[in-house]
Amino acid sequence: MGYLLVIDQGTTSSRAVLYDLKAQMIGFSQKEFAQSFPKPAYVEQDPSEMVDSVLWTIKDVLHSRKVSIQEIIGIGITNQRETVIAWDSLTGKPICPAIVWQCKRTKRRCESLKKAGWENKIFEKTGLLLDPYFSASKMEWILKHIKESQSLLRNHRLRMGTVDTYLMWVFSQGKIYKTDYTNASRTMLFNINTLQWDIELCDLFHIPVEILPQAAPSASIYGTTSLKVFEKEIPIVAVAGDQQSALFGQRCFHFKDLKVTYGTGCFLLLNAKEQRIRSSCGLLTTLSCETKDRPMYALEGSVFMGGALIQWLRDEVHLLSKTSESEALARSVEDSGVYIVPAFTGMGAPYWKADAEGMITGLTRGTTSAHLVRAALEAIAYEVFDVIEAMKKDLQEELREIHVDGGASENSFLMQFQSDISEVDLLRAKNIEATALGTLYLAGLTLHLWTLAEIENFSREQEKFQPQMPPSQRKRLLKGWKKALRKSFLN
Repeated sequence: MGYLLVIDQGTTSSRAVLYDLKAQMIGFSQKEFAQSFPKPAYVEQDPSEMVDSVLWTIKDVLHSRKVSIQEIIGIGITNQRETVIAWDSLTGKPICPAIVWQCKRTKRRCESLKKAGWENKIFEKTGLLLDPYFSASKMEWILKHIKESQSLLRNHRLRMGTVDTYLMWVFSQGKIYKTDYTNASRTMLFNINTLQWDIELCDLFHIPVEILPQAAPSASIYGTTSLKVFEKEIPIVAVAGDQQSALFGQRCFHFKDLKVTYGTGCFLLLNAKEQRIRSSCGLLTTLSCETKDRPMYALEGSVFMGGALIQWLRDEVHLLSKTSESEALARSVEDSGVYIVPAFTGMGAPYWKADAEGMITGLTRGTTSAHLVRAALEAIAYEVFDVIEAMKKDLQEELREIHVDGGASENSFLMQFQSDISEVDLLRAKNIEATALGTLYLAGLTLHLWTLAEIENFSREQEKFQPQMPPSQRKRLLKGWKKALRKSFLN
C-alpha cells in the first residue's frame, strides 16, 4: 500500500502528480510562478517563489485526494534543466535570482571562448556547443558579479547547482547535495564519457569543482526528506532532467526512438543507446536516464520558443485570453500569410544563432489576429521540422514516427500541421504528462515495483496524426520559412 509522488518543476509552473503503485495517476496539481526580465536578454526566477509553488502543489494534491504524507513511499523529481541557483549552505537562502536556461547574459563570454578555440574540446567532453543556454557560463557570471558568492566561497558555504539539486537540498534541510547524470550533462562541466565533473572545464569557467554536487544515476536513492519539511523521512528515489524524463516516459527504450515535447520550448530527443552520435548538423549529445553507472546517450535538438510563443501572444500582445483559444483561431483562416521567426532569446538547434532577431514578415493591411495566431503555431512546427531534418541527416535515414507530449501537443491544429510539414506520423499519448511519467517509472525501478519489461507492456492509448498536405503547398510554405529565417539571421 502507498503512493508515489512526482514533482515536475518546469520553467513557468510547478506540478505535483500522485500515482498509485500500479502506475496510475490519481491526482494532479499545478501552479504557475513568475519569470522576470530585468534587462534585455536577462531571464530570471525567484528560487523562493519556485520552492513555494512546489510545496503548494504537493499540499494541494494530497489534500484534494485525501492522501496523507505518511502514505507516500517515494518521491521523484524532474525539472527544468540548465537553470542555475546559488545559495548559502548555512542558511539555505539563495544569494541572487535563479538564472534561467533562456537567459543570454553570457553571450559575449561564450563568443570569446569560441574565438579562443574551445568549442571542439567542449563538444568532445560534454556533447554540447558553446552557448549561454548551458549552466557553466551562468555559474561563472554569479561568481564574478554577485559579491556574496566570493565570501561564501572563502568560508566553504557556497552551494551552486541546477533546480533538482536545490529542491533536494531544501527538502532534506541540507543533508542531500546531489544531482543526477542527466542534469549534470547540461551544465557544460560534466564529462559524458567518464561521468565525472571535468577539472579542465571547471578551471576554464573558474568554478571550483568542490562546490559542485555529487552526480548519480537517475534511478537511485538520493537520501530522505527532513521531518521538518514533510513530517516524514521519505526517500527521494528518482531524479531526471525534464526532457530525458519525457523520453523515458514515452517508453522510447529502443535505438532511434524519437520524442518531441512541446513545452515552454520544444525538445526533440532520439535514443542513441550506447552510441555517441556526433552531429554535423548542430545537434547535441546528452545523457539519457539510467539505473547504472554507465553512459547512455541521446541525440537532442532544443527549440527555445515553443509554447512560450503562444503565452507571449496571450500575456504581452493580448491576442488571446487563454492559450487554448489558439486552435480555433488558427482554424478560422485558411492560410496565415505571414511568418513569425520567434528569436526572442536567439535561436537554438539546429541554427545556434544567439544574435538572431525575432520578426514578423509578410504583414499586410488584411492581416488579423487569427492570422498571427496561426503563424505562431506554424512557426513552432517549422522550428521542429528543421531539427527533424538535421536528425535525418545525422542518421542518414528517414524518420517515420515521432512520439509527442507536452502542453502544446494538445493543440490538434499544431499536431496536424507538424505531421504535414514534416511528412511523419505523430503519436500523441492520451496522457501528455510524459515528463512526470518518466520519473514515475524510474522511481518504480529504484523501489523494485516493476521491471523495464513490465513498463514496456503497460497499456498505452495514442492518437495518430498522418500527413495530408499536398506536396506543392508544403514546398511553398517551407520556401517562405527559409526566406524569413535568412532575414532574421542577417545581422
